[in-house]
Amino acid sequence: MSRIEMVDLDVEDQEIQNMFHAVTQMLGRVPNSYRTLAKSPLVAKMLVPFNATIQREGAGSVLSAKLKEMVVIKTSHINQCNY
Repeated sequence: MSRIEMVDLDVEDQEIQNMFHAVTQMLGRVPNSYRTLAKSPLVAKMLVPFNATIQREGAGSVLSAKLKEMVVIKTSHINQCNY
């Protein structure tokens, strides 16, 4: 059970549905972090393009997607998180 309740994927709010759709296109699914962020749609709406730039190749980023994924895995390992 999470400490902060997540927003259901079938929420009726159109702004949140648009954000879920964009995240699904970018990541192939809606991670729990975005379902939690949907509690604050303005913050979530600003985070999606930022996250796209940070995690994907292109969009102004100079690092490869492979290197970015290696950083995520190493950070998860150091913090003893399951990834």
